[in-house]
Amino acid sequence: MTDFEGKLALLRDEIDVIDSKLVDLLAQRLAVTSKVGQLKSQHGVPIYAPDREALLLAKRRKQAADNGVSPQLVEDILRRMMRDSYLSQDSSGYQCVNPNCNKVVIIGGAGQLGSIFVDLFKRSNYQVTLLEQDDWPNSDSILKEASLVIVAVPIRHTLAVIEKLTHLPDDCILADVTSVKSAALKAMLAVHQGPVVGLHPMFGPEVTSLLKQTIITCDGRDNEKYHWLLEQFRVWGAKIYPVQASEHDQAMSMVQVMRHFSTIAYGSHLMNENVDLAKLIDMSSPIYRLELMMVGRLFAQNPVLYTDIIFANKDNVAMMKRFAHNFLDLLMQVEQGDKQGFINEFSQVSQWFGHYADIFLKESQLLLQKTNEL
Repeated sequence: MTDFEGKLALLRDEIDVIDSKLVDLLAQRLAVTSKVGQLKSQHGVPIYAPDREALLLAKRRKQAADNGVSPQLVEDILRRMMRDSYLSQDSSGYQCVNPNCNKVVIIGGAGQLGSIFVDLFKRSNYQVTLLEQDDWPNSDSILKEASLVIVAVPIRHTLAVIEKLTHLPDDCILADVTSVKSAALKAMLAVHQGPVVGLHPMFGPEVTSLLKQTIITCDGRDNEKYHWLLEQFRVWGAKIYPVQASEHDQAMSMVQVMRHFSTIAYGSHLMNENVDLAKLIDMSSPIYRLELMMVGRLFAQNPVLYTDIIFANKDNVAMMKRFAHNFLDLLMQVEQGDKQGFINEFSQVSQWFGHYADIFLKESQLLLQKTNEL
């Protein structure tokens, strides 16, 4: 062994010792955070504490800078540790916000989204009953004495299911979890005179926890009577965003319908052009690979779900046509060689985005770093 090799081996041994200590410290931290989760659960405190998280990150970033360590590196490590900590805290049961709740009935609880809520309510010690398609002959007995009924069926069946709910207990909360709110909310208000709320969980069926997940709420009637339900969501770690149903549907036409439609169109174009995906990925920069990931992710999921979202509201057709017109206007500038017009349009959009453009640039750079590591 040369002198260089000997010195390098000693340094590597030193690194191994340090790494081993880091693993031991992580195990100690995990044990403590598990106790934190149990304590929070006993007292009904949400697992996710954004103020505490922000304060911790700020302190450790300063400590890192004072010690000549990259603050960004320390923040990346802490965020990864905190994500695992939240999951460890989430592994135990949750406090039941409303112990006086008689029964929770989830229509479509065997489905992907419905099953998430079935699991969460059970872990909070609620009595949970499922009502599936074959159970309708016994629906009266199932719905009897229900304190909460959640409709969690596909969009195309939602209104038909709601129309059947004509004999709910007067004080029962009626809710749905579809991504189009106005029609469902109107139907629920017509069929039930008790408390009504529209819910839109902004996550897919692949989630295992509601930590940092958003649930949009649209008030229907008697919000003071369903307030406990929103508190239960918060205990599970969710963020509640209240909005009017019409405003929700308008926003979702951009957040969901427009993005899904344009992504499907782009994927269809790649197929029709007979693109060699393997070569395209090999030649891609991290940003384009990330874009391809988002496109491919959609096509790995249920086509009926995305079809229902896009077809659910006929008003979306006019919006998608406007998008097509904007696309053709820009294409015409390219076809005519109007570079200055294209630059002017780009600049106007940049001004419209304002400070969000810089925020999105910084956030995307973090995502690109992680994508590049893969």
